[in-house]
Amino acid sequence: MENKPLILITNDDSITAKGISFLVKAMKPLGEIVVVAPESPQSGMGHAITIHTPLRLKKSNQFDGIESYTCSGTPVDSVKLAIYEVLKRRPDLIVSGINHGSNAATNILYSGTMSAAVEGAIESIPSVGFSLLDFDKDADFNAAAHYATKISKQVLLNGIPKGTCLNVNIPKGKLETIKGVKICRQGKAFWEDSFDKRQDPFGNDYFWLTGNFTVLDKGDDTDLAALEQNFVSIVPTQFDMTAHHLIGELNEWDLK
Repeated sequence: MENKPLILITNDDSITAKGISFLVKAMKPLGEIVVVAPESPQSGMGHAITIHTPLRLKKSNQFDGIESYTCSGTPVDSVKLAIYEVLKRRPDLIVSGINHGSNAATNILYSGTMSAAVEGAIESIPSVGFSLLDFDKDADFNAAAHYATKISKQVLLNGIPKGTCLNVNIPKGKLETIKGVKICRQGKAFWEDSFDKRQDPFGNDYFWLTGNFTVLDKGDDTDLAALEQNFVSIVPTQFDMTAHHLIGELNEWDLK
């Protein structure tokens, strides 16, 4: 009998987060599920890996009837441990999320959610990161779960070219308010950082990072524009960060 697709589920908000429970439900109709996720929140960790302390992997009973583990490290650690220590065969799909909050535009660079998907792409495994534009602890993940099922089904049917993954962001709100899906490019935006400087009881300074998200890109073909218009955005993403257009110019430099 042919094996069901093997789906690895991870996230960066921890195995107890609301979003991953909805992602587990969304993947159940599509195949055999294994969960390996951080034991504590790892938002903003990007593609960090743990190299100076031991990694610990523990069985979890978080999801009834589903093989699950907690990882003491980052989302990327979780993917690596899953592939090389937990799974009996390579997964057919890696899904990450559903993240609390946007990973559109340059947020992808800081995102643990998307770094887990990018790690899957490095391993030539079809991978998708899902994020919901809602930071509320009581956020409604039903629409995000609906699109997670729909998009993941298509990935399993059609595949994704090696070295790529998908960055999916879902607008806040009920399913019936979402207008559909748009395939987009990554918008240009950045965080204008500032720091809230405070002092502890001993007079030592400490800082909280804050700032404003500034959109530089007014194009209507970006993920930011799609989300503003209440569409789900899908950005095909790759880990090759080569600025190919600059190679010719640099070859003209006098470097001899």
